[in-house]
Amino acid sequence: MGVGCAARTSMLEADDHWMRCALELAQQAQDQGEVPVGALVILDNQIIGEGWNQPIGLSDPSAHAEIAALRDAARRQSNYRLPGATLYVTLEPCVMCVGAITHARIARVVYGATDPKSGAAGGRFSLLGSEQFNHRVEITGGVLADDCGNLLRNFFQSRR
Repeated sequence: MGVGCAARTSMLEADDHWMRCALELAQQAQDQGEVPVGALVILDNQIIGEGWNQPIGLSDPSAHAEIAALRDAARRQSNYRLPGATLYVTLEPCVMCVGAITHARIARVVYGATDPKSGAAGGRFSLLGSEQFNHRVEITGGVLADDCGNLLRNFFQSRR
């Protein structure tokens, strides 16, 4: 795997660990001039997919970190469904990403910073946990929120 992260044991330790790995991927996005968001898909305490924001570089509005990580995981698993997997992402998923997460049957989403403008896991909208979907996703927000939020704030401040 690209970030070289190894497995951890307790859920709290694992959440912090995997979010730090996602932050490394977010740094890759920033290094490419993209909004610094990184994502990992974990199954059985192993990375099965990773991605970072690349919509500018790929000229693709769907090239969000979550979508890239889901595509990578689906390709590696030879299955578009990823039951039992956890998605770690440094920023609360948007509406588009919630759709992909739901269709992939991700079991759990762990995110860092809340997105009050377009977050769809409770920040702006509450779609990810919606009972309207036929698949339920467990949500844990605010993991390393300060680190994730600071990376984004610093990125946007440097652009102004």
